This record gives sequence, C-alpha cells and structure tokens, in this order.
Amino acid sequence: MTETEVYTAEDLSLGHFLYALLSAFPLFFLPVFFSLIINISQTNIASNSLLSSHLRWQRNSITGLVPLLMIGYFLPQLWLSIPVFIFALVWFSYRVFKGWLGLNDSVSMY
Repeated sequence: MTETEVYTAEDLSLGHFLYALLSAFPLFFLPVFFSLIINISQTNIASNSLLSSHLRWQRNSITGLVPLLMIGYFLPQLWLSIPVFIFALVWFSYRVFKGWLGLNDSVSMY
C-alpha cells in the first residue's frame, strides 16, 4: 500500500446504531425519539451517500409511525384502534428490518 491510496469506504456504524435504536421501539418509544434526534442532527453527511439514503428512510419511517399511532389513539372504539396499532407496529417493524438488511447489503433505500 502506498501513502497516496485513499479508502472510499463509508462508515455505516451510525446507521447500524440508529437501526438498533429503532428496533428497540417497544421500550416506550424512547429509543425511536433518541434515534430521530440523532438522525436530524447529522448535517455533515453527503446527500447522495448510502448513509444519507438510510437516514431519510429512517426519518420517513418515524414520521409515518407517529400519525398512525395518533389515529389509533384517538379512535373512539377499541375494536377500531387495536387494528390500527397492530398495523402501525407491523409496518414500522417491516421498515426497520428492511432498511437494516439493506444497509448490511449496502443497498440504497431511494
């Protein structure tokens, strides 16, 4: 190896850490909140990078989960709200695991 060689591999450890936080959502959704704060604070990542596409995927997953949970909470009948909650949790779990597997395979989500 010469001194002029440059590694272009992207450090994806932040993405893995944020997916780990998202996968811990049953803990009162606090890890999801912390993940969103960390995600939004990442301003120095190139917009066309693999990590950037996964950060957008995570933000869209969280912003899709919140309205679904609010709809389920404000529905007056329990028999209506439980299916909405179940759908929201299954959909969010699918997004987290699909994104995390995509990150492991170095696949852009957008």
